Amino acid sequence: MSDPVSKNRHLARAPCASLLIAATLWLTTAWAAVPPIQPLASIRAAATDFVRAEMPSGEKDIVVTASRLDPRLRFARCAGPLEASLLSGTRLQAQASIAVGCHQGANWTVYVPVTVASRIHVWALRSPQAQGARLRADDVVAETHLVSGLAVGYVTDLAQLPRSTLRHPLPAGAVLMAQDLLPDFLVHQGEQVTLVATADGFQVRAAGVALQDGRYGALIRVQNMSSSRVVQGVVATDRVVDVTP
Repeated sequence: MSDPVSKNRHLARAPCASLLIAATLWLTTAWAAVPPIQPLASIRAAATDFVRAEMPSGEKDIVVTASRLDPRLRFARCAGPLEASLLSGTRLQAQASIAVGCHQGANWTVYVPVTVASRIHVWALRSPQAQGARLRADDVVAETHLVSGLAVGYVTDLAQLPRSTLRHPLPAGAVLMAQDLLPDFLVHQGEQVTLVATADGFQVRAAGVALQDGRYGALIRVQNMSSSRVVQGVVATDRVVDVTP
């Protein structure tokens, strides 16, 4: 003979169990209906990967950082790879806004602020130097700096020092820039020079005459003594002009 109390408890639990199963099924269905979200980290990665791919070949110590995106942002997961690009009419600079978007399975675009910096090796003065000073290797000390944008305009080759003088006085600790150095005249007008042309791994030399004075790295006019042809070339070393086309 069954216990009336136990029977009533069993009947009371049955509706509860049914409600629990129904709630579970509803939550499962509702969760499945929510579209998957694109991870914000993947959007930032797409922006930084794009910028790194745009860097000039040979640029190794580049630091690219994408700004943190608002964690409240929600984008539907893309069915294909994310697409990244610069804004129309803009160039890649130390600070840029990269458009990252999806056009497969979803359609959205977000603009990611990105900064570009370079970790470079530079030369700083050990002591103050006067205008016109000719620096030696022991006048400078090597330092590593993180600078905004690409590393341009810094003196990186100590071979420039013995053939240049300072354009202006500089304090101790100043990092040497190319604009701080005034290259020596390595070629003078009327002087015989050697013309050097390099192409496809071959080098051809010829005698020439400088038609103007030229400092290191300057573009000057020279005349080929054999053909009398006047060409332009870059002053490479003492009385040597590179006329590679």
